[in-house]
Amino acid sequence: MDLSDIARKLGLSEHKLLVRKAAELRRLCDVQFDSSIIGVGEVCKAVICLEIAATRFGEVIFDRQKAVKLSGMSEKAYNRSFNSLQNGLNIKTKLDIRELGIQFGCVRLIPFVKKGLSLYKDRFLASLPSSRQANADFTRPVFTAVAFYLCAKKHKLKIDKVRLIEVCGTSESEFSCVSTSMKDLCHDVFGISSEKKDPKEVKGNRAFKLQASKENGESWL
Repeated sequence: MDLSDIARKLGLSEHKLLVRKAAELRRLCDVQFDSSIIGVGEVCKAVICLEIAATRFGEVIFDRQKAVKLSGMSEKAYNRSFNSLQNGLNIKTKLDIRELGIQFGCVRLIPFVKKGLSLYKDRFLASLPSSRQANADFTRPVFTAVAFYLCAKKHKLKIDKVRLIEVCGTSESEFSCVSTSMKDLCHDVFGISSEKKDPKEVKGNRAFKLQASKENGESWL
């Protein structure tokens, strides 16, 4: 199936620049590695390249459910293939809060997630020495995913955690580490714990988690 036909089925044919970008990504895939080795067929590869291109254009809403159906794969297999292809192309996952809301049927969470993320960033940076603040990187998709998950729990909405972790392309341990940090620093916003945390305990817990993460070969800031 031609890329333009797949784009039309996904309602993206009017976005010419996006389709061209997807075509470039597909050519890059063919040059850099054999996608069939990781179990990604031609149709699925085209669909994934369109989704990756769509994430580069923030105003374009990508229908993930329709994409999965068109790829001929299960959602779990599609997410795995998506992450593998992205890693192969050395492209960082970019999670959009609005798209997460649409994908998981929780659009009303969007303003709460934005507020929670903003507050977490401010509080985390305030806890760091000035010499380290410039190096803090909150662009990793795991931060958006964890904030989304915690907000869903606060509002008593069921979210498939495994699916969310797959979508953001992180690991269970990294997701848990960031989750602990967010709950420690922003329990008043996310409403997870009824017991107020002692600031010294929070700082100690965060330092412990960061050290454990480094020992496991992971770094989320």
